[in-house]
Amino acid sequence: MTMFMYCLNVYPKTAINHKTMNKNTPLNSGIQPDLKIETAIIGAGTSGLYTAYRLVTDKKYTADQVQIFDLSSKLGGRLESVIMPGMDFWGELGGMRYLTSQEIVTTLIEGYISPKDPKKRIPVLKDKMTPVPFPMGKSSKLLMYLRKERFKQDAWDEAQKKGKKLPTRYYLNETDLGFSSDQLFNKIIYDVLMADPWVAKKYQKKIKKGHNVYDYTFELTSEDWDEIKPRLVYNFPKSPYDKRKVNDLGFWNLIKDQVSQEGYEFLANAGGYYSNTINWNSAEAFPYMVGDFTAGTIYKTIEEGYDSIAYAVANSYMEHKGACIWSENKLETFTKEHSVKTHKYQLTFLNIKTNSKWHVYANSIVLAMPRKSLELLDQNNFFFNVNENSVLNENIRSVIMEPAFKILMGFEYPWWKELGIDSGHSITDLPMRQCYYFGTDKKTKNSMLLGSYGDMETETFWKALSDDKVLFEVKAAKSASLKELHQLNDVQATKLMVDELMNQLRELHGKDVTIPEPYVTYFKDWTDEPFGAGYHAWKAGFSVGDVMKYMRKPKHDEQIHICGEAYSDQQGWVEGAFCEAEKMLQDYFGLKRPFWLPDNYYLGW
Repeated sequence: MTMFMYCLNVYPKTAINHKTMNKNTPLNSGIQPDLKIETAIIGAGTSGLYTAYRLVTDKKYTADQVQIFDLSSKLGGRLESVIMPGMDFWGELGGMRYLTSQEIVTTLIEGYISPKDPKKRIPVLKDKMTPVPFPMGKSSKLLMYLRKERFKQDAWDEAQKKGKKLPTRYYLNETDLGFSSDQLFNKIIYDVLMADPWVAKKYQKKIKKGHNVYDYTFELTSEDWDEIKPRLVYNFPKSPYDKRKVNDLGFWNLIKDQVSQEGYEFLANAGGYYSNTINWNSAEAFPYMVGDFTAGTIYKTIEEGYDSIAYAVANSYMEHKGACIWSENKLETFTKEHSVKTHKYQLTFLNIKTNSKWHVYANSIVLAMPRKSLELLDQNNFFFNVNENSVLNENIRSVIMEPAFKILMGFEYPWWKELGIDSGHSITDLPMRQCYYFGTDKKTKNSMLLGSYGDMETETFWKALSDDKVLFEVKAAKSASLKELHQLNDVQATKLMVDELMNQLRELHGKDVTIPEPYVTYFKDWTDEPFGAGYHAWKAGFSVGDVMKYMRKPKHDEQIHICGEAYSDQQGWVEGAFCEAEKMLQDYFGLKRPFWLPDNYYLGW
């Protein structure tokens, strides 16, 4: 059995490309039996990497006392940026973008505002990350294809300008006719908020109805929402849910009650994501919908690939002597019953490469993991055992695991430009749901499309096709040799899936454009273990603020912490992972707010 005393320079596969220079983070896939440290961080996603980075740069511990362990051979968890052969830009298989209102992720990428010059930003991390707008395209060009009817995404706005109500193939209530999906979501949220006398009185200046019947404005801060969410009451006397707390209502239940089941179908289809309209916690859904899916939202991404944020944080940790990220090492269990008196916990890891087990001793454990990963750990140990800790068991299951998968497709030219489309996404009720037009290589004209953004109820449709044995056959293209393309054989979608997706792309875009066959694909199913989901949503009936605080330290007499996107109030966002890690570090490791984070930035519950 080999003992590795230092973290070896074992680089992930992506290091072969000149564009991945920042992603050459050394990973150690070996073992060091009986390693003794202060803090063991399980999970090299953004919350785990951030925890290590902060503990070491804040000088709470030296880097050799803070070690990261991960089952994967790559960093970033559910962030994964890839360059496909014949292209010189990144495509995204996981998280794609950030909101400029999200201060931690924005500051780590862009730097903090200089006290001397408000127009200048000073870098926090050393790696170069180039913030660029995440292009949303022109709604006058992008398509909506619902119930076999095709129109442009600005069709509602254009009709409203003429004083008309856009007719659709949905039998909406008379009062809801003419609303776009975004506007109808806003109308529902406005009506429910203003039906609560306490909210209407306290926040009337921040919840506004415009001169136009379709216009609603919400100027509520995160602090405002955190005050509203636990208290908001559903006040509709003819409803079966009258006088119930909105926190206890499923979002599907509430939407149907407000706009009918047909209205619900319209919102689920036209909104682009079934995950937004599942029966998750309505109180949590409200700020999510008005904060992310309404006009005026500013999105950005990173030119070097969005997973650069994970590698940049990791590299800042790895700069310190003794830092180590143990890749391809699976945590199996941990116990307090062991012979080493100097450390509280013994962790047992399985090294994937050698299939051998080894022990690590630590005084605190950070489980920077989503729900499924937690459930895959030993559920009979002292911490997870349902007979000893039923509250933890219940709270782990307080979130819904939302399936998500993506298929990137490489084409030899940007065929969508024939329709005047240059970027953004088109939406349909076909099982593909959405497609994003990612970009074109300036030299080769090879172009990338995110061919499907499947989630929730479409999962079983695609699962049947993704399990087929015959894979898509790659084809040589400009600057993309067969040898290079065959290196991606293990990530190709199946031939059945690609054929079905091409049929749907052609139906969505219509006969005005000829869509060629792709030359390469890249398929990612986030329901695969250990992730179990692309993102998460709170269940109705849980006190979200209480669960979030609880998860950061589930047992008061144990130095074991849980953090990450899954148990945050910004689910599906890197910022949610960062905020939960930051609050945990301040509350339980004695760290002060980082100097680069504005004092007035609200971290949430």
